[in-house]
Amino acid sequence: MCGAGLRRFLLLYATQQGQAKAIAEEIGVQAVARGFSADLHCMSELDKYDLKTETAPLVVVVSTTGTGDPPDTARPFVKKIQDRTLPTDFLAHLWYGLLGLGDSEYTYFCNGGKVIDKRLQELGARHFCETGHADDCVGLELVVEPWIEGLWAALTKHFASSRGKAGGSEAPEGTPSIPLATSVMPGLVSIEAQTQGMRLDESGGSGPQASEPDAVDGGRTGTPDSMPEPSITHSGPPLAQATLSIPARPPEYLQVCLEESPGQEECPVTSMDGVVRVPITRAVQLTSNDAVKTALLLELDISKTAFSYQPGDAFFVICPNRDAEVQDLLQRLQLTAQSEHRVLLGIRADTRKKGAVLPQHIPRSCSLRSILTWCLEIRAIPKKAFLRALADCTSDGAEKRRLQELCSRQGTADYSRFVRDTSLDLLGLLHAFPTCRPPLSLLLEHLPPLQPRLYSCASSSLAHPGKLHFIFNVVELLPRSPGAAPRRGVCTGWLAMQAASVLQRGKHVAPADSDSGKAPAPQVCIAPRATSAFRLPDDPTVPIIMVGPGTGVAPFISFLQHREKLQQQLPGHSFGATWLFFGCRHEDRDYLFREELRHFLKLGVLTHLKVAFSRDAPPSEGTAPPKYVQDSLQLHAQPVARLLLQENGHLYVCGDAKNMAQDVNHALVQILGAEAGLEELDAMKTLAALREEQRYLQDIWS
Repeated sequence: MCGAGLRRFLLLYATQQGQAKAIAEEIGVQAVARGFSADLHCMSELDKYDLKTETAPLVVVVSTTGTGDPPDTARPFVKKIQDRTLPTDFLAHLWYGLLGLGDSEYTYFCNGGKVIDKRLQELGARHFCETGHADDCVGLELVVEPWIEGLWAALTKHFASSRGKAGGSEAPEGTPSIPLATSVMPGLVSIEAQTQGMRLDESGGSGPQASEPDAVDGGRTGTPDSMPEPSITHSGPPLAQATLSIPARPPEYLQVCLEESPGQEECPVTSMDGVVRVPITRAVQLTSNDAVKTALLLELDISKTAFSYQPGDAFFVICPNRDAEVQDLLQRLQLTAQSEHRVLLGIRADTRKKGAVLPQHIPRSCSLRSILTWCLEIRAIPKKAFLRALADCTSDGAEKRRLQELCSRQGTADYSRFVRDTSLDLLGLLHAFPTCRPPLSLLLEHLPPLQPRLYSCASSSLAHPGKLHFIFNVVELLPRSPGAAPRRGVCTGWLAMQAASVLQRGKHVAPADSDSGKAPAPQVCIAPRATSAFRLPDDPTVPIIMVGPGTGVAPFISFLQHREKLQQQLPGHSFGATWLFFGCRHEDRDYLFREELRHFLKLGVLTHLKVAFSRDAPPSEGTAPPKYVQDSLQLHAQPVARLLLQENGHLYVCGDAKNMAQDVNHALVQILGAEAGLEELDAMKTLAALREEQRYLQDIWS
């Protein structure tokens, strides 16, 4: 065991989009000031650590991806510990603490962390502090900040009780109690846990040291009536007069130079496998002009590439930031004249950041404009660490104070209200605080990589050889400020603009126009996603139930197209029943693929089609029709239960995670309970067993 002189702990993270890594790095920075040494590694770097021989305590930060899976970077680790030949005392010497990140809008909240946590315990490892489950739906910081604060107390107690004990495997004198969110009430933190860190910082002492939280004296004075209404730029009492405990400024580590020779102008996508550039050959508006949302179908020509797909697959679209926003950001940074300069990066010789490395998502020898366009998520909601750094780049005292409030513990409610809940991005922040002038290096250090967007395939390669269809709603966003131009989603807005030249309006996919005199087709970069379990059963006689309201119907169109071709190729062969539960707002405005679905129903490819319209007026007489897909499921509870429990059926759900997927899951629990005579807990276990058997599959998004 490490002695008191060097209190080392192993710090592992597994991340999909960078949040777990950022939190682990923050833990590593704080560890130095607290008298610890964090040995930081990505979980995928199995050659850098060995839990079997590890004598130091382990700290794990892990996110969740998909519908409850550990992130890609955790897969080698999970595969290794899931080896069922390992003895139950394989990790009996190991003490650990785990922080899981998730989103309670998804059914299997924080499941990536829970899978690892459960398996570590099965192998004999023990907690030295309680597991934390942070909820991105309400704000990760509500759990992350108190969990990290409690981590130092737990580590201190662990090292104190383990000092001098052989191998360090003796139990500490009681696992420190750090009340945190549970899987039942994700995101809920006790008042004691939230205020523990504040009391530590406000108890006096010798003042802040390197990387410790800073104390900021009270701000504006005056009566509550004389103060403006709280907003992003102004606070109200008591925050306005509070002494703040703000995080230490993250250490700077990038050295940035701009070189006059122009950088590359091609889409600088270097980190993904299988990227291909393909033309958009057709675009169809599937909704009427008066629909609440505009749904588009795009057809891509993949015939000249090695790209292939199966029904149920999804793929990535690599999209850029909007040109106008990139230009606005260049102006705010006063770098318009250098926009085509090549960006050269290095690590600062004087950095205090341990293990600093160059960002992998920023290519070398690339122009500044290309980096801001293709590499950085400029619409990302700024984290508190970023706000803390931006405060030091602000010259106006009132503006600086407000940024300090927003990143402080005392300002958590204001951060949630004015930053997180409004999806305030960097540009919005810079416009709200005009004297904030951050250097380019700060943006490159703090802005996360621009993530490719995932879309479900809405076609079968058997029905459309050499083509790939997908559908999406064009996301409309509120303007950043009153009077500002309306905005669209980063990817959907760009795709709609790209497809404008080939757009057709109609409720069906028209035959392709082979007019060779037209302008060159617009192009997009796409990449395959790792193999998914969201596939048709290998045995075509197995019945399937598909639940896909709105654009969630996309993969089921691919299923049905595939089934139609299989039935043509295998005349006389037996095929299982196919149920589709579809829903939309209005029958005459956004009933996607209505003609195609009726075609499948007429041929018997689709045996049951149940549609719900949530905004159409119910009939004046008779029973009111179902409003949502979960209502339709309840109306057909008996056949649904029979298909799942007696006929080995498969259930697929695609669409919105926030409401629909959870409501469908709840309806299924009720259906299984009522039809099989099960108590609610047993019905939930039955549904979980279906998921384990990969007979209950979800492809959902928030």
